[in-house]
Amino acid sequence: MRRAYDVAAVRSAESRALGDLGDEALMARAAAGLAGHIRGVLTAARRVVVNGDVALIVGAGNNGGDVLYAGAELARRGARVTAIPVFDRAHEAGRAALEAAGGRVHDIEAESDLPRAIQVVQQADVVVDGVLGIGGHGSLPEPAATLVRAASGGEAFRIAADVPSGVDADTGVVEAPESTFQADLTVTFGCLKPGLVTSPGREYAGAVEVVDIGLGTYLPPVPIARVLQHADLAEYVAGPRPNDHKYSRGVVGVLAGSARYPGAGVLTVGGARRSGVGMVRFADRGDGVGEAVVRAYPDVVLQHDPPADDPRVSTWVVGPGMGHGRSEERWLQRVLAADVPVVLDADALRMYVGSEDVRRQVRSRSERGALTVLTPHTGEFAAAFGAVGPQGRIQSTREAAEQSGCLVVLKGSGTVVAGQRGAAYLDPIAAHELATAGSGDVLAGLLGGFLASRAARQSSSESARCAAAAVYTHGLAARLAAADDRPIVATDIVDAVADAIAVLRRSA
Repeated sequence: MRRAYDVAAVRSAESRALGDLGDEALMARAAAGLAGHIRGVLTAARRVVVNGDVALIVGAGNNGGDVLYAGAELARRGARVTAIPVFDRAHEAGRAALEAAGGRVHDIEAESDLPRAIQVVQQADVVVDGVLGIGGHGSLPEPAATLVRAASGGEAFRIAADVPSGVDADTGVVEAPESTFQADLTVTFGCLKPGLVTSPGREYAGAVEVVDIGLGTYLPPVPIARVLQHADLAEYVAGPRPNDHKYSRGVVGVLAGSARYPGAGVLTVGGARRSGVGMVRFADRGDGVGEAVVRAYPDVVLQHDPPADDPRVSTWVVGPGMGHGRSEERWLQRVLAADVPVVLDADALRMYVGSEDVRRQVRSRSERGALTVLTPHTGEFAAAFGAVGPQGRIQSTREAAEQSGCLVVLKGSGTVVAGQRGAAYLDPIAAHELATAGSGDVLAGLLGGFLASRAARQSSSESARCAAAAVYTHGLAARLAAADDRPIVATDIVDAVADAIAVLRRSA
C-alpha cells in the first residue's frame, strides 16, 4: 500500500530529517533517484546515454537544485544537459555542480534569449520540470509558462520532479491548465503526494514513481490518504474456505432497475454476483425486471416480499435505474430500516437529496452504527453537498462523510473513498473506459458484494478499505476488458470482473 502525505507533513518530515541528515544528503538522494529514472527513459528509448539531450527547466528553490544535481550526474555520464533557469536566480551549488560536470546553463536575460531556450526544449530527448515543486500552485510566470507550453508541444519525454508545476500537491487542483507541465512520468521524493493521484492532477502526473530519500521515520503514522496496490486486495478476493456455504460467503440484496431501465437491475446484479458472494437476492417489484434478471442469471433468487430486515441479506444495494418517486422512496425506507450495510447509488442518491425523511433515516442509521455508502459522481455530489471546491476532492469527500455520517465514494478520475475517521483512499487504477453507460451500476453491485463478504467489517476504516478494494477491482476489470484497444461496454466490465479477481489472487 502506498501512503500519501500532504505538504505540511512532508515539510515537517524534511525539517526533522535535515536536522539529522543534513540538506546535502536529502538533495543528493533525490538527485540520484531522479537521474536514475532519466537514464532509464533514455535507455528504454534505445538511445545511447552519451547522445541524449536533456533539457532542465529549473526554478530558484530546492526543487530546481534537485534537478540541477541530477543533471550534473547525467552530464558526468556523457549526456548533453542544458539547464534553463526561469527566475532571476537558480540554486547556486546545483548550478555550479552542473557546470563543473560539463553541463550548460542557458540564462534568459533578455527577450532575445527566449527563442533559443524554446529550441533547446523542443529538440531535447527528455525535458525535466524543476520549476516549483510541492510548494507551488496556480499559473506559472513567464518565461516558465512559455517553456512548459513548448515542452507540451514537442516530442520529448517529459519528467516532473516531485510534482508537475501548476498542480497543487495537496488537492490536485490545476488553476491554469494551459501552462501546467504535462508529465509522462513524475518522480516524487520521499513519499506520494495526494495531488498526484486525484483528478485533475493525476492527468498531468503521468506514471508516478517514489524515490526514497529517508523521510519514512519522520512522517506521521496516519497519512492523508492511502493508495491500494494489487497485493493489498488479498483478503477481499480470497476464494471460499473449505467449510464455507452460500450464506457464510455473504448475501447481497439488490433493489434496482425499473420497467424503463431494466438493464440497470441486470448490471447491478452482474457486478454483485461476480464479487465472490454466495448469493444474490433481487427485490422484485413486479415490473418485469426480476424476470430479466433471472433470464440473465438463473442463480439469482427473486424476493417478492418487501425488503425489510431479511436476516439472510448481508448488504443491500439500492438505486440504479429504479426511479425516485414516492413509491420508490417507500421501498428505500424499508431497506434503510435494516441494520446491515446499504449502498445508495443513482436514483437512491436523488431520493437522499430530495427527501428530508430519507436523510434523517440515514443519519439515524449512522448513530446506531449501521453503515450507509453513498456513491455520487461529481454532479450528484454537487447536488448533495455542493460543488467540489478549491480544497479539492479529498477534503470535500471527507467533509461530506462527516456531514452525512456515511462512507462516501466520490467517483471519477482518481475516485476518493472516505469515512468519518481515518485516512481517505484514492483509486490509482481507474480506466478511462469506465466512462460508459452502466459502469456505475456494475460498481454499485461490486461494492455491495465486497461489503457482504466475510472480509467486510463494520468499522469506518475497514469499510473504507473494503469499498476502495471494490473500486480498484472495478477499474482493473475495465482495463482487462479494454486490452488491445478494444472498445467496451458495461457488460464487458461484468464479464471481466472474474479475470480481475483472478489476477489479484495471483498477486497476493
